[in-house]
Amino acid sequence: MERVRSLEESTVVDAAPEAVYRLVSDLRNMGRWSPECRKVLVSAPPVRSGTRFVGLNRRGPFLWFTTGRVTRASQDREFTFDIGAFGLPIARWGYRFEPEGTGTRVTEFWQDLRTGGRTGRIADRLGAVFAGTNPERRIAVNRAGMRTTLDRIAREAAAARS
Repeated sequence: MERVRSLEESTVVDAAPEAVYRLVSDLRNMGRWSPECRKVLVSAPPVRSGTRFVGLNRRGPFLWFTTGRVTRASQDREFTFDIGAFGLPIARWGYRFEPEGTGTRVTEFWQDLRTGGRTGRIADRLGAVFAGTNPERRIAVNRAGMRTTLDRIAREAAAARS
């Protein structure tokens, strides 16, 4: 079976695109929303393309850190960042924001950057050792995590609107 290297999940949020973008682009919020990310260390907003950050992550007994760099910060439309560990590329994560009715369709997407070869195999092994997830299981873990993250973003954005 061919390895799945990308995912997308969407939800409609009861808030305007600019409000949702503002929440998501403040990376310090990720620790409240993501089931794996516990904290993001980054300079204060606004975050721009090129901004670097460190993520502290935990799932069960596994604890690990990642480094990140914002690759696209397109106001109210898209926010994307690349994640690495030990200097190796791991994944691209992002969010797209589209007006839908009186709210916003938020799409979270993930792309696996461990694309084979020696560095890809090393990155796969590091994921299994530090995060406790092999590449085959990563898809299910990410899909569930994306749904949880989007639900939490939607609740917070709607509450902020009230």
